[in-house]
Amino acid sequence: MTATSISQTLIGLLRNQEFLKAYHDLFSEDAESIDPINSKFGPIKGLAKLLELEKQFLSKAKIRAIQISEAIHSEAYFSIRLFMEFDIDGKEGSIDELCVYKINAGKIISQQFFIS
Repeated sequence: MTATSISQTLIGLLRNQEFLKAYHDLFSEDAESIDPINSKFGPIKGLAKLLELEKQFLSKAKIRAIQISEAIHSEAYFSIRLFMEFDIDGKEGSIDELCVYKINAGKIISQQFFIS
């Protein structure tokens, strides 16, 4: 898959809140994630760990709204803006982030989040 086809597929899955499917279908087994929310652990490495963190979030969060921008591409990279409103433990929350992905051999090998 090309970066363009991966980004289009990812955007569709995120807009439909199919987060786990996105990881299963698009990410490399040794993918890495750099996330300031989980920065105390350093980069998270490996698809199994990424899936576990996503499952933990989804088990606690009720997503009320999600907006995903179209992608901006630069060779093996692309970025999207993700805005999400959610409830966790009865408290409202939101996140507005720029997500940057790197592609290699038809899979996402890295993601990095910049949160305002």
